[in-house]
Parts: sequence; C-alpha cells; structure tokens
Amino acid sequence: MHAHKRTTLLGLRLLDFCPSAPAPQNSIMAGEFSADQIEDFKEAFGLFDRVGDNKVAFNQVADIMRALGQNPTNKDVKKILGDPSADDMANKRIDFDAFLPMLKTVDAIQKGTYDDYVEGLRVFDKEGNGTVMGAELRIVLSTLGEKMNETEIDSLMQGQEDENGSVHYEAFVKHIMSV
Repeated sequence: MHAHKRTTLLGLRLLDFCPSAPAPQNSIMAGEFSADQIEDFKEAFGLFDRVGDNKVAFNQVADIMRALGQNPTNKDVKKILGDPSADDMANKRIDFDAFLPMLKTVDAIQKGTYDDYVEGLRVFDKEGNGTVMGAELRIVLSTLGEKMNETEIDSLMQGQEDENGSVHYEAFVKHIMSV
C-alpha cells in the first residue's frame, strides 16, 4: 500500500475546542481518488473482512478509515452511516462499493492545521508565556468534545509536562501532529 500521512485521532480531538479551519490545500486524497489509491483502499478494506463475504461490520468503518490516513470522529462516522443503533453497529455489514463514497465524505471534512491547534491552546495560556498547565489540559481532554479516557490522555501527555507541570503547547502540537 502507498504510505499516507496519518495524524492521530487523539490530536484531532483538540479540534473540538479549536476554531474550524479550511481543508488543507495539499491533501493527499483531495478530490477524486486515483485508480492506484482505490486499489490500495480495497486491499486494506479486505484485511478487515473477518467473515469472508467481502463486507465489514459498521463498527469497523472508523478503524478502516483511520488505517487509510483519515481521522474522522466517531460522531462523524455514525452520521455518515446514518446514525445506526448500537445493535446495527455490531451486526450490519457493508461492502467496498458502499464504503468508498463514505471515505470520500470523510476526506472532504475540514481538518485542522498546526495554527488551529496552537490558537485553540493559546486560550488556556493565562500568563502568555507559551505554556498551559498540564492538569488543565488533562481536564479539557477528558471533558470537552469527543472525550478521551485517562489511558489515552496519559499516552498523549507522556513526556510533555515540564518540572512545573506546564506544557509548552507549540511543542505539544508538533508532537500530536507527528504521531
């Protein structure tokens, strides 16, 4: 498969309290997909077929999209799937031909940029010194938008706090965008 840049979902959750941004102009998958990309997508899709019927469960769609370099929120995926019930998420299945238009929809969703993340975190920089309190950032990540659990937050924050418990948010944003 071709290598596609992947921005972690954990990082995109920060957009829940950042201003929306225009879609990047250099998006690898902007517009129509090439025949090679579609072949790669189909191959990846097939890896998630656990039954052998060339279909995947609704609850696998988000994982496949993320494996293909997209980072939809769970809310976005549920909306694209037509707001299915929990039972439908576990039991309904779709084929690749139904999946591809969904992937195009996710690809068109606006994505945040480095500047969007920094601007969003600057709101919490009370002293104007380029840092936010790690404890405050943890609370934000666990309570706003698509909430993260403690394990996800610990993983994201590992090595980001200085001896005073502060996080240099520009370095933090570079970290989450590189993971």
